[in-house]
Amino acid sequence: MERCEPLVTWKVLIVDDDPNVREIIRLYFRQQLIELIEAPDGVSALTMLAEVKPDIVILDVMMPGLDGYETCREITKRYDVPVIMLTAKNDEFDRVLGLELGADDYMTKPFSPRELVARIKAIFRRMQKGQSIIEVDAPVQYEFDNLVIHVNRREVLSGSMKIDMRPKEFELLAFFAKSPGSVFTREQLLEQVWGYNFLGDMRTVDVHIKKLREKLSTCHHVCIHTVWGVGYKFEVAACT
Repeated sequence: MERCEPLVTWKVLIVDDDPNVREIIRLYFRQQLIELIEAPDGVSALTMLAEVKPDIVILDVMMPGLDGYETCREITKRYDVPVIMLTAKNDEFDRVLGLELGADDYMTKPFSPRELVARIKAIFRRMQKGQSIIEVDAPVQYEFDNLVIHVNRREVLSGSMKIDMRPKEFELLAFFAKSPGSVFTREQLLEQVWGYNFLGDMRTVDVHIKKLREKLSTCHHVCIHTVWGVGYKFEVAACT
């Protein structure tokens, strides 16, 4: 008798007031064995989150009542769950605003369901067994002056103070910590940290770098420098 392997189903919460968008995603996700929970608005999503405990949230920006930006702000304040924002606006300000509110990624409507699934799977690959871009044989922690990065606990300390970090912020910092002094282009960071060839603009990296710099401001001997025309590098030195 042929042995049947158990199916691994991930749980995704889609928040969109357009039933046609939800239906398209529902039909495609069904083929990919991804469980989809639907919310028609931000208020419903916030009510459902604690109960359904999704692995990821797909969040539309333009919704009546509580819009996507305010919903994202509340989600990232209360829960440690990745958020992908869907926006009909192809304006840089709107995309950057979503990222600065804590979203991990964004896609512009109309979007490809196949690309959406590819991005979700890239996130899920890191979430399995608590692994991220850190290799299995990586050090348990990295220490730089008063900055300590606990890999297995996904925890960052500045002295005795814990620095709260979003999943992508932690993975980006941990990737830099593996190779202090090395310069990485935005394309390399997207491929290595986000896990796919990003089809949008490079501001995703820039926004996450900005957030990291703000959170590392108390670590006076650690900084992320901009290498103009190239990318970024993580340095352990007196930062000015």
